[in-house]
Amino acid sequence: MLKPFSQSLKGFFKWIFLNPYGCTTNTLKMKIAEITNFIETVAPLAMQESYDNAGLIVGDRNAEATGALICLDVTEEVVDEAIGIGYNLIIAHHPFVFGGLKKFSGDSAVERTLIKAIKNDVAVYAAHTNLDNMLLNGVNSKIASKLGLEDVKILSPMSGSLRKIVVFVPTDKAEAVRDAMFSAGAGCIGNYSRCSYNLQGQGSFKAEEGCNPYVGEIGKTHFEPETRIETIAPAHAVGKIVSAMLAAHPYEEPAFDIYPLDNTFDQAGSGIIGTLPQPENATDFLQKVKKKFGCGVIRHTRLPESPIQRVAVCGGAGSFLIGDAMRAGANILLTADIKYHQFFDARYPFVLADIGHYESEQFTKELFYELVTGKFSNFAVRLTEVNTNPIKYV
Repeated sequence: MLKPFSQSLKGFFKWIFLNPYGCTTNTLKMKIAEITNFIETVAPLAMQESYDNAGLIVGDRNAEATGALICLDVTEEVVDEAIGIGYNLIIAHHPFVFGGLKKFSGDSAVERTLIKAIKNDVAVYAAHTNLDNMLLNGVNSKIASKLGLEDVKILSPMSGSLRKIVVFVPTDKAEAVRDAMFSAGAGCIGNYSRCSYNLQGQGSFKAEEGCNPYVGEIGKTHFEPETRIETIAPAHAVGKIVSAMLAAHPYEEPAFDIYPLDNTFDQAGSGIIGTLPQPENATDFLQKVKKKFGCGVIRHTRLPESPIQRVAVCGGAGSFLIGDAMRAGANILLTADIKYHQFFDARYPFVLADIGHYESEQFTKELFYELVTGKFSNFAVRLTEVNTNPIKYV
């Protein structure tokens, strides 16, 4: 029997208020790859840790996307939810497959979830440590925004993830080549963009038979005024930048070099540190965190009488950052999965606080929603209604 219209309307508004991130409709046709490719412009797969398994775990990237269900963890219940609402893409933070699988008999939760996704043509995509490691639109940046932190920086910047690109260009074409490289992502140092070093010189070459030289003559050595352009780029963007440089370069065979750098990359790395607008009493601050993150309990070291203002955060298991947080002058590190003996590493008055793994990363779902709907406003996106936190508190 049909419900009265008033009851249906009441249920609709109840659903909207309980799930404010689940009211988009799908009027946009696109392939799954278009969505996942966009996510990877925000969180490149090259930025994930070596143990991770981010990316498209199962599914046809060329299939048309009917909608995206966003979750923290992929479980059988989440796959059932996607099937029930007719969505064929799940976007998750945690990959549900980390290591190699030798059997697909359904004996484990992972196997059962994988089999169900495959049988029902549901693609599963995960952005994990690659999303954790980004300063802009990253997991820890989202946590910092929830806490109201200002002047946020990466706590432990990545090293070895930068490259120097050097190219030699006819001087009259140097500006066009620089512009092409900058537009592709080169030349960013901190808050500065379009950074490069330019040195004037003279290049020489002899075009052999079969060449089509931009300047000079076949069989004769030619000397050309050139500019040596040096700029910096993240390693994951080098391919795109080189392609843009080659497209803008007038030479048939441009000369260029790529050098690995040991410099740290301040736009990516582990954890974030920032400052509260005003100092807060340690107990009051943790009570605020407990309420905002819905923590069943917060395990922490001895609280100081001095106030909290400099705060370090790391969603998920971040005990490896205890030393970094103390060296950076943090008053407290909020993270999860801290072992008993690791609490001894925190030197008073520094506070080490374990707020729970799920609790620390729960707002990643909002981050995904905002990113995807911000790019594809007419695409159907919904947050899961399944609470996948396996830990309960008495």
